[in-house]
Amino acid sequence: MLSYRVKSRDALKRLRTDEGGVVSFEYIIVAACIIGGVTAAFGTGATGGIGTALSGALAVVTAAFTAAV
Repeated sequence: MLSYRVKSRDALKRLRTDEGGVVSFEYIIVAACIIGGVTAAFGTGATGGIGTALSGALAVVTAAFTAAV
């Protein structure tokens, strides 16, 4: 068990001093922000603002198509 602790501590030390590791964490933070923004815009279902607008627009197009045919 101690060997796993030592290995993980050494890995964290290398990651802390590694410039590539910092960039990886920045990508993770950016990805989390993008996911949060998309979730806020679309919602978790079709109840978000954009999802509601798209559903309404699709209903209008369908009604217009049905009336034209």
